[in-house]
Amino acid sequence: MTWQFTLTGLLIGVLVGLTGMGGGSLMTPILVIVFGFKPTYAVGTDILHGAVFKTFGAVRHRRLGNVHAHLTLWMFLGSGPMSLLGVAVAGWLEHSYGDGVQSAEGYAIGAALLLGAAGLIAKTLIKRGVQPSDAPFILQRKDRVRAVILGVVFGFIVGLTSVGSGTFFGLVMVMIYPLTIARIVGTDIFHAAALLWVAGFGHLVQGNVDLHAMAWLLLGSIPGIWVSSRFTVQLPQDALRLALAGVLALSGIKLLDLPHSSYVIAIGLGVGLVLFAVWLGVQSRVREPERADSPRSGLAGGDGDGFRGDAAVEARAESDLADARR
Repeated sequence: MTWQFTLTGLLIGVLVGLTGMGGGSLMTPILVIVFGFKPTYAVGTDILHGAVFKTFGAVRHRRLGNVHAHLTLWMFLGSGPMSLLGVAVAGWLEHSYGDGVQSAEGYAIGAALLLGAAGLIAKTLIKRGVQPSDAPFILQRKDRVRAVILGVVFGFIVGLTSVGSGTFFGLVMVMIYPLTIARIVGTDIFHAAALLWVAGFGHLVQGNVDLHAMAWLLLGSIPGIWVSSRFTVQLPQDALRLALAGVLALSGIKLLDLPHSSYVIAIGLGVGLVLFAVWLGVQSRVREPERADSPRSGLAGGDGDGFRGDAAVEARAESDLADARR
């Protein structure tokens, strides 16, 4: 298979470019469930692909000044070594219990996907634990200890299952560190890139990486994120997180081979489609009065989202003020 991998990479790249989420968590279950990869090879290929993939975003955020270098370093001190331990455990599970879809490694990936789904739901529902600030954040001793513990726990999970590099670290940082969202995202991506390079190299040494598949995935994912990230699309982040959480949960159920999993997946998909249809109906009803009553919609070129309308109103006001001054 070649173009199928490229198409998959393109879809993942576009998703990440538009929404900033979904890359690492979706790739492994797709490789296992859709392409029939053995779990260990899916994890290794996904991790090394993610290392190359996220490096582009890491460099960009570093240039924008969105990376807290000291926090990244302390998290990496815990996550780097523990990710290699996760790689070693994955190899041990493969040799001891086999590497079929319903193997110990497959069950570990399924459990990690359910944990990732729970993390995305928590990221949607839980508000910030501390007040963000633009002021320079100086790490205290307790902050460094928390960063190392954070790296130890989730670095092991990433090395073992490839799940969590873009979910768990960002979630915990939102809760305990007073950083702006931009700096949390930048620090998370920069740290994830460094972590995935270490774990990816470990899997490469163990022979758990399909370089052919990875190359074709990158052929689609890199142009996908490069092009889609240039578009500014106002998407409902909470709805996207919950939808992605549902996909991860259903994938986890499939890999765990729970009793009556086929019925659970079918019901889950049905419920998801119904909720999506209801959400579309609610959104259309909310937007119709706004388009009819608000003058912004006409100034915005009919898009109805309000953001461009605000910009148009401000531009018109500034133009009128300039005319009055003349």
